[in-house]
Amino acid sequence: MTTIEPKYKNFPLDQSKENSKESEIVLKVKDLKTYYPILGGIFKRTIGEVKAVDGVSFNLNKNETIGLVGESGCGKTTIANTILNFVPPTAGEIFLKGKKILEGRTTLHKKIRRKEILSKSKIIGPSFYMFYRIFDSILQDLELNLRYIKKKILNFSKKLSDIFRIQLERIVRLVSDIYLKERGLFTKKIRKKIQIVFQDPDSSLNPRWKIVDIIGEPLKILVRITKRKEIRRMVLKLLRTVSMKREHLDRYPHEFSGGQKQRITIARALACNPEILLLDEPTSALDVSVQAQILNLLKDLQNKFGFSYLFITHDLTVVQHIADRIKVMYLGKFVEEGTIDDVFNNPSHPYTKALLSARPTFDPEQKRNRIILEGDVPSPINPPSGCPFHPRCQEKDKHIGCGIEKPRRIKVEGGSGEHYIFCLPFKKEGKTSYEGWEFISD
Repeated sequence: MTTIEPKYKNFPLDQSKENSKESEIVLKVKDLKTYYPILGGIFKRTIGEVKAVDGVSFNLNKNETIGLVGESGCGKTTIANTILNFVPPTAGEIFLKGKKILEGRTTLHKKIRRKEILSKSKIIGPSFYMFYRIFDSILQDLELNLRYIKKKILNFSKKLSDIFRIQLERIVRLVSDIYLKERGLFTKKIRKKIQIVFQDPDSSLNPRWKIVDIIGEPLKILVRITKRKEIRRMVLKLLRTVSMKREHLDRYPHEFSGGQKQRITIARALACNPEILLLDEPTSALDVSVQAQILNLLKDLQNKFGFSYLFITHDLTVVQHIADRIKVMYLGKFVEEGTIDDVFNNPSHPYTKALLSARPTFDPEQKRNRIILEGDVPSPINPPSGCPFHPRCQEKDKHIGCGIEKPRRIKVEGGSGEHYIFCLPFKKEGKTSYEGWEFISD
């Protein structure tokens, strides 16, 4: 058996053991909102916002799979992008094992930051505020490299005269401190723990790189392995984990089938020993037989290494096969959540009923009961007041204040005890709750 050096003792392939389901929370998302600004006018000012994710909360436990389902444009991928810090959250908080890794930049937070910047500029001079504005516009997407950039600028300042050097050093230190305090929570160490498998393997693999270079890149950047022999050995282990062979090391992506490419992207995600994998429709571009192979591979990896999955998909059959719990989204909000058995055996929200009725079936009786929704999905730029689903809801005449009041979180009694929907009470007088359901919040 090959001996692993102490430096790489936490490499995932050396931790192979059977893991049981545990209730430890590894990822907590609290009241997350992610809005995309709409820019317009000559000066490109913000004239509106696309409310892609509008106040969602959930916990992901160790060795658990949560399925995130909903129609296109409801905000599923935006949740994954926000967790990975590809998109900054507008509001809310994200925790990894109890440690805050991301925090929303609300309007109040921006005002406090602007006040802090102006107070600093009065101390140093107007040049500080001008430098900060330039720094903010150019480097807002390079938070992970701020320390390196700061070091380079400070080294450059040594070549200047004392007056300019002292002024520049003070400005750079203050600017970087503000940035690191606000955005420095998401470090490389956290990046190693959360990885993603993208929907389309063709667009996520560099066509000019060999497979050994594609999978070896995160080993260089995040695990800091520099020796080429060591990288090849690690990449070979990863390829064998996803049922690929040594001869695949030096091939290019175009030489593989769709299923093999997806296995390569999974191997790349495993390279830096993650705890959480965000799977953004990893089987949607594959044939049914290949889908089954990838799903079985993911389940085997989870049982072997104890990964936690956030599985994003349109395919309800796939999520029923692989997930432990399910979240149903509509227009940036959750409308129903619970275990797989709860939601599939007892769908309770009108949207979930319509979604499940659209599944292909060979039962002619079930086909007649399909629920056809009227109209189109409202724009997330100007969502409906009250319940976001009420313009298309087939049961809106049975409920109170669908277009006025916000949906309430309701616990559906029975089952696992973790079944909730976001809806409003019935119109029937004297009926303050659903039959067999219990209001738990207003």
